[in-house]
Amino acid sequence: MRTDTPAGTTAMGTLPAREHLPVGAAGPPVLDVVIPVFNEEKDLERCVRRLHDHLAGTFPYGFRITVADNASTDRTPLVAVALAASVPEVRSLRLEQKGRGRALRAVWAASDAPVLAYMDVDLSTDLNALLPLVAPLISGHSDLAIGSRLTRSSRVVRGAKREFVSRTYNLILRGSLAARFSDAQCGFKAIRREVAERLLPMVEDTGWFFDTELLVLAERAGLRIHEVPVDWVDDPDSTVHIVRTAVDDLKGVLRVGRALAVGALPLDRLARPFGDDPRDGRIDGVPGGLARQLVGFCAVGALSTLCYLLLYSVFRAGAGPQTANAAALLLSAVANTAANRRLTFGVRGRERVVRHQAQGLVVFGIGLALTSGSLAALDAAAGSPSHGTELAVLVVANLAATVLRFLLFRAWVFPDRRALPRPRPTSVMAPDAPTPVTAPAARTAGTTTGGRR
Repeated sequence: MRTDTPAGTTAMGTLPAREHLPVGAAGPPVLDVVIPVFNEEKDLERCVRRLHDHLAGTFPYGFRITVADNASTDRTPLVAVALAASVPEVRSLRLEQKGRGRALRAVWAASDAPVLAYMDVDLSTDLNALLPLVAPLISGHSDLAIGSRLTRSSRVVRGAKREFVSRTYNLILRGSLAARFSDAQCGFKAIRREVAERLLPMVEDTGWFFDTELLVLAERAGLRIHEVPVDWVDDPDSTVHIVRTAVDDLKGVLRVGRALAVGALPLDRLARPFGDDPRDGRIDGVPGGLARQLVGFCAVGALSTLCYLLLYSVFRAGAGPQTANAAALLLSAVANTAANRRLTFGVRGRERVVRHQAQGLVVFGIGLALTSGSLAALDAAAGSPSHGTELAVLVVANLAATVLRFLLFRAWVFPDRRALPRPRPTSVMAPDAPTPVTAPAARTAGTTTGGRR
C-alpha cells in the first residue's frame, strides 16, 4: 500500500471543487479510453474500429483511444501500431510487463485528457452506456463512474459460474471493507484526471485487484462514485484465470483492510469541498457533519459503556468500588478515544495520536470525577448500597459524562479544521504589472483553484 508521495512530484493539497468541462475548448481530447490487451491479435482491430465508429458518431467531444499492450507475445503490438498509424484518434503503448492495473496506471498517469476511461477489448459492455458513464464526470457531478452488471436494470448474459463468483466477491467486499458500490470488477470505468493524479500513487496492485483498490480508497475518501446499469454479454473465449484471480483479490482485500484499519493511507489528499463553491464547505450556524458524528459517537459510546460495565464488574470482585471504577473507566476511555478518533471524527494516520490520547485522558479525568463523585454521594446517602444500585447510579453518571465527552471531543480534541479562520490573501506582484495581484496564501504548489481542466 503506497502512502508516500512519489519521487519527482510535489506534495498536494486537497482536491479542488468539481467543475463542468468547457465545451468546444481547444486542446487535448476530453476523453481518453484505454484498452489493455494481452495476445488479442484476432479481435483487436475489429473491436477498436467498432469503438472508434461509435465514438465518432455519438460522442460530442474530442476523444482518444489508447491500446495498452501488456507484453503480448503474438502479433498484437503490430496490430496496435498499424491501427495508430491509420486512425488519427488511436495511439498505442507497449509495456514489457503484464498486469491490467499496470497498464491503466501507465496510460492514465501520462494522459492529458481530463476524463480517463477503460474497457475490455472484447467490448462485452454495450457501448450505448459509454456516454452515460462519462457524462457525470464531464459535468462535474461525480469523481468516478463504473458500469454495473449487478443492478436490477442491468441485463447480463453469462454462465452460472461467473455469476456466482462475481456476486460472492462483491458480498465479501461489502462485509469486509464496507464497500457500497455494487460491481467492482466490471471492465467499464472512468475517472476524472485530477482525481487519478491523487489516487493512483496510493494504489499498490498492478493486476486485476487494481479496480477494487481504486474504488475502495475513493469511497473511503468520500469521493462520489456514479454507477451506470449496463447490458453485458460474457466472452466465452476469455483467458482470465478465475481461481487465481480470486485468490489474488482476497489477498488484496486483506492488505487494504489492514491499511484502512491502522489509518496508514493519506486519504485527506482526496477531500473535496462541499458543492461547486469551496466557500460552501462551512455554513454559518450549521456544524459540519454533526448528525453523522452523533451517530458514530453513540455507537462507540454504547459499546464503550458495555465494556466499562463488564470491566467494572470484573474488577469489583477483587477491589473496592472507587478502584474498580477508575480502572474500568481508564481502559474503556483509551479504547473509546481511539475508536472515536477513527470512526466518529474521521482522523486517520498516526499524526498527533499521542496528543489525542492525552487529551482523551483529560476528558477521562472529568468523567472519573463525575462518576466517582456520584459513588461518593451514594455511599454517603445510603451507607452500603447494593451492587445493582451502584450500577444504576453509574449509568446515569456516565450518560452525563458522555454528553460532556462528546462536546469536548468535538470542540477540543478533534476540532473540525475547516472551522478554523482562513488565512487572508497575500498580495504578490505579477510580472510587468504596475499594481498588486491578490493570490490565496493557502494555495499549494502545483495546484490551482480550478484544478487541471
